[in-house]
Amino acid sequence: MKICMAELERIEMDGLILEGLLSLPPDAKGVVLFAHGSGSSRHSPRNNFVAKVLCDHGVGTLLLDLLTPEEDQDASARFDIQLLSERLVGVTRWVRHQSYTKHLPIGYFGASTGAAAALRAAASLVPLVQAVVSRGGRPDLAGARVLAQVDCPTLLLVGSLDEEVLALNRQAALLMQCDVHLTVVPGATHLFEEPGTLEAVARHAAQWFERHLRTKH
Repeated sequence: MKICMAELERIEMDGLILEGLLSLPPDAKGVVLFAHGSGSSRHSPRNNFVAKVLCDHGVGTLLLDLLTPEEDQDASARFDIQLLSERLVGVTRWVRHQSYTKHLPIGYFGASTGAAAALRAAASLVPLVQAVVSRGGRPDLAGARVLAQVDCPTLLLVGSLDEEVLALNRQAALLMQCDVHLTVVPGATHLFEEPGTLEAVARHAAQWFERHLRTKH
């Protein structure tokens, strides 16, 4: 088990301040930026659990709030995939300019609507983003054209009981030209609240990032 030093980062962008919790284990293999789903935040217990498991595997994490508290009160902003993806792109460039993260390979972990934002950002930052993991995501909201442009290995994790989202993920996977893998977590609903299902998500995510995050020399 590794100890991750966590720091609250305040990231200035377009006259706004976005907050994120950056955790880096010693000799981090990379850093994964989290894009939360609608109505969620960097305090999400599910994403914090996944982040802790990634840390144990030597992968750093940045748990982000892509909206300010005021913006988050606006339901339409929560579903503005273009806005969320632009914010994620901006934060990714910030990560690239910090002395303590600029050398690290970058991945995205997107949950629910955050997965669409992560895929849009990844498509616009080829080849900077090396891997994406989606948990119960809505990749369809990224749009067919964008999905075809995603270049990095992408893991889609969906619960077997989340039937509508599972169907949408299957359709999205067919549109993607990259290394895309759909993993169905048995007995899980949309929020992965059933015993052992979130642990399965974290394990699959850690293995994916360990496999695909590579330092370029």
